Amino acid sequence: MVLSIGGRPYKCLFYLTLAYIVIEMVSEITAGKIILLFGYSVSVSVLYFPLTFVIADVLTEVYGYAIARRVLWIVLAVSVVTTLIYKGVTVMPSPAFFTGAAAYERVFGIVPQIFLGGWIAVFAGESANNYVMAKLKVYTDGRYLWVRTIGSTVVGQGINTLLFYVIALYGSIPWAAMTQAILAGWLFKVLVEIICTPIVYKVVSHLKKIEHEDHFDRGTNFNPFRY
Repeated sequence: MVLSIGGRPYKCLFYLTLAYIVIEMVSEITAGKIILLFGYSVSVSVLYFPLTFVIADVLTEVYGYAIARRVLWIVLAVSVVTTLIYKGVTVMPSPAFFTGAAAYERVFGIVPQIFLGGWIAVFAGESANNYVMAKLKVYTDGRYLWVRTIGSTVVGQGINTLLFYVIALYGSIPWAAMTQAILAGWLFKVLVEIICTPIVYKVVSHLKKIEHEDHFDRGTNFNPFRY
């Protein structure tokens, strides 16, 4: 499917946006599940949520900060609608014979808190990630892609992880384990980015050829609240 932005058609932007939305929604609804990973207590979403930052890096590198920002707003809009639906599911009355109501409330009852934390964390973290990515591309004149992807992830995921754990998972895990979980989650997310770097190189190179686009954010308005 071809998306046209500013009169410019893009062949792959729709699919990147779709993948971004799917991973974000799955991450938010499952984030309340705490698992043991190499002896550390972390949200299960650390296994796949970092892929949203990989996609954000690709979007910013190929299409530029403005389009990456627009995609982020689309993701957040979908998240808001999803939250309202989940909230509606938990408050609607159930007949006496339905024994699964408590389970639904248990799983989805925390969703508003998780989604609120997710909205703030994703918006702040992704905006910072995209900003650093775009600025470093101009500063390095398009060289050293690995420096941009990893450097932006260190900043963006650090902000995202801190805000998400403090807001979304408040009351779910003891404060004593909070710092450990934040550091472990942050480091693991950065590790995912490092592992994915060779793939990002190939995807970015392929996309630039398909889209005939290699945007440099010179003179870009970096206000994250614009659409």
